[in-house]
Amino acid sequence: MRKHLIVAAALVLAGCSSSPAKDTGGGRTPAPAPSGGAAAPGTPRILVTGLKIPWAISFLPDGDAIVTERGSARLLRVTPAGRTTVIGTVPGVAAAGEGGLLGVAVSPGYARDHQIFLYYTSATDNRVVRAGYDGRLGTPRPIVTGIPKGEIHNGGRLAFGPDRMLYITTGETGRGEKAQDKNSLAGKVLRVTPDGRPAPGNPFGTRVWTYGHRNVQGLAWDPKGRLYATEFGQDRFDEINLIEKGRDYGWPAVEGFGNHPGFTNPLLTWKTSEASPSGLAYAGGSLWAAALRGERLWQIPLSASGTVGRPIARFEGAYGRLRAVVRAPDGSLWLTTSNRDGRGTPAKTDDRIIVVPPR
Repeated sequence: MRKHLIVAAALVLAGCSSSPAKDTGGGRTPAPAPSGGAAAPGTPRILVTGLKIPWAISFLPDGDAIVTERGSARLLRVTPAGRTTVIGTVPGVAAAGEGGLLGVAVSPGYARDHQIFLYYTSATDNRVVRAGYDGRLGTPRPIVTGIPKGEIHNGGRLAFGPDRMLYITTGETGRGEKAQDKNSLAGKVLRVTPDGRPAPGNPFGTRVWTYGHRNVQGLAWDPKGRLYATEFGQDRFDEINLIEKGRDYGWPAVEGFGNHPGFTNPLLTWKTSEASPSGLAYAGGSLWAAALRGERLWQIPLSASGTVGRPIARFEGAYGRLRAVVRAPDGSLWLTTSNRDGRGTPAKTDDRIIVVPPR
């Protein structure tokens, strides 16, 4: 088992409960920030207001963003100047609880194939679809179906990796045993080809890349191609994990750090009152994690070797619940608020997209 430095903590994640974990885990204090990786971000500006639970962002080659709204099932196109156009409403979305229209990923070959990929909750399951988009949204076609759905823990993040494979995060829907069942698509990070088949080199010959997850909601790669993920804890510890092929991340037996053979420890943890981490991005030598309950943007300095430094809280309490954080083509970070999701206190302008320029 790898040994990493992590931040200790303890408290309950509001509104997200399931059967108790067998081990409450623990933590360690991380190293000081690597030099050059802890520069403060620039001054934020509000780009868009009046949205309805914007959940995910992915960028087109021209710099415009595709944005999902969880409850309305609307798909939006947003320019860097803030002009917002409704592309359409995705058919078949059954929004309830934490489910709805969730992740979006633009094909890495978009200039040629004009494909976008969406993750949503249907009447029967969570699923991934792809659709043509060239100024007009085509009919979505399912490529992965049968991902278990629930009132909570539906996962939902989509991202293409440096290998041009599609990575999909799923939750265990409040049923922890599914996370350890390698025949279930729940509580996993999945890796598939753009047509939804198990990607070549997957550890079990299925779509499963890693397992033992509670509810993964953020994915980001660093310049060395290492994959990181945010994960909701239950009673004590929210996590950032280094995601490696075939690994078991311990849920529901372990929450946070634990000395258990066969389980992979997180890189760091927070107490849940400070985090409930959702979106994740890499930019400027740091990982950036959007915090829902914590109502802040966490900056985690990252060394060239992948060692994490002590997290730094940015914009604490300034914008309420933060859901998505994505690096834009110009190097800025785009954030979305999630104050209209039933757990926040909406301002008149919520929900918003906020742009944080690089220093």
